[in-house]
Amino acid sequence: MRAWQVLTLADAPRIVSIPDPQPLPGEVLVRVSAAGLNFADLLMLDGRYQEKPALPYIPGMEIAGVVEAVGPGTDGPQPGTRVIGVCRTGGLAEMACVPAAHLVVMPDAMPMTVGAGFQIAYGTSHLALTHKARLQPGETLLVTGAAGGVGLTAVEIGKRLGARVIASARGKDRLAVAKAAGADVVIDATAPDLKETLRSLGGVDVVYDTVGGPAFDKALSACKPDGRLLAIGFASGHVPQVPANVLLVKNLTVTGFWYGGYQKTFPTLVADSMSQLLCWYANGGLAPHISHVLPFDALAEGLDLLRNRTATGKVVINVA
Repeated sequence: MRAWQVLTLADAPRIVSIPDPQPLPGEVLVRVSAAGLNFADLLMLDGRYQEKPALPYIPGMEIAGVVEAVGPGTDGPQPGTRVIGVCRTGGLAEMACVPAAHLVVMPDAMPMTVGAGFQIAYGTSHLALTHKARLQPGETLLVTGAAGGVGLTAVEIGKRLGARVIASARGKDRLAVAKAAGADVVIDATAPDLKETLRSLGGVDVVYDTVGGPAFDKALSACKPDGRLLAIGFASGHVPQVPANVLLVKNLTVTGFWYGGYQKTFPTLVADSMSQLLCWYANGGLAPHISHVLPFDALAEGLDLLRNRTATGKVVINVA
């Protein structure tokens, strides 16, 4: 099969021809149709992700495709079944072995390109907002990086949960995408008065932060008493440091959320969440946004779109 492979962290991924993988017990072999790109792929390529795969490795964390075979003694989707899955690595190849527990049967009407970018972004936002932040109808939600792959789903889900959604993103085009996803108010992230603007809007109950850095600090200052801040990612490259005295005085809660960790420790919670999301999708309640679908050999272009933060929503690589 053809696959993208990372030989060393100093070298860019390259296309190689290698034998098809064989599924082990507990795994399912999937013929990959499309693979979604994530900011975590960049971190992994730079050696800065919390999980560091052994070299060489095949990048790609989420896929959509058709089951080819099931590993020995494995109770999983049978050959011919259309599935989406999270695989940590191995997705940017014509075949991928995925833990059976990380596969979900796709709705009949879901295109492969949509499925490839669905699970991580929507799964992260749904569990973070419902389980961790316990967002309530009528509360105000601020989403930073609101036009990105994960941020945009937070806007959409937050609105569906009945919140008033404030979206922060860079530039009018990205703000228009967030507005179309349901944001009630949009704020340019480059504006110098973010804290004052948020306060003039009445403050914030929940912050969904994908950026880190100064945006997090300003959102913290604009939180209402008993506010909740979700640390989702640090696209700015700056990890914020939280002053404990501010948390104490305003009774604030700062919570981290990593979808991959929940798949390991709370698989039933993840499965229930994904079931709800796919039900919403099947009923027309979600509208996934994909800004770029690229051919298999254009991985470098796709990664640059993420690195330069020029994509909106998801970037997907067509494999087959």
